[in-house]
Amino acid sequence: MRAPSDLPSFQAGSAHVAIHATEAAMGRAAARCAASYIREALRQRGAARIMIGTGNSQLAVIHSLIDAEALDWTRITVFHMDEYVGISPHHPASFRDWLRTKVAEKCRPASVHYIQGDAADVAAEIERYAGLLSAAPLDLAFVGFGENGHIAFNDPPFANFSDPAALKIVTLDDICRRQQVGEGHFKEFAAVPERAITVTCSALLRAATWVSCVPESRKARAVRDALEGPISTACPASVVRTHPQAHVFLDADSAALLAARA
Repeated sequence: MRAPSDLPSFQAGSAHVAIHATEAAMGRAAARCAASYIREALRQRGAARIMIGTGNSQLAVIHSLIDAEALDWTRITVFHMDEYVGISPHHPASFRDWLRTKVAEKCRPASVHYIQGDAADVAAEIERYAGLLSAAPLDLAFVGFGENGHIAFNDPPFANFSDPAALKIVTLDDICRRQQVGEGHFKEFAAVPERAITVTCSALLRAATWVSCVPESRKARAVRDALEGPISTACPASVVRTHPQAHVFLDADSAALLAARA
């Protein structure tokens, strides 16, 4: 399925890449693409399971998915990808708070599964959430790229494309932590937690479809490395090129360094 694009589109490995003039246009096109896969899962099985990256880069697509696509959310189960260790679900930077306020309270899915970053027993929480993930396949994952090329919180030092685990604890690298400050989630670098629980690369790769929205000029280098550099954990997002059903949506700014754009 080829998503409509108002700038050039191309293949990067097995991933289809579509470039749009603006972030808003990117979000609308990505939402249409994602909704078609979700509707097909609902048609075939009567239910759908999706995973949503909870970063600023996903706002345009998630807003469009909720506001414009008229999905039957009562049959959709939602997961998220990561959470800071020790953070309260009411902290404004909590990814649980993002998912609750931007998805759960707006469209009332059948269920929403949260990673409890402040669980007293983090190992038990990882086991619990991994069990929920393994109960049935994921139909679709919204996988953004970080400024350091991370997917979820799989930063280059900890990314493993063949990870045997579904979730793990990671130490966030400095680039990742600075990104959280730059996006306005924390007032200063020291306030950003050093550790997080993340869904692993291998678990993300098990989702049947990826929709990856990567807007803004600050992501341009990560986009170039992911789509035109080596497939390597030095840029974890590069693994998108190996996924059998991946769609990458860019805006003009994030695509600015791509040789393929010319």
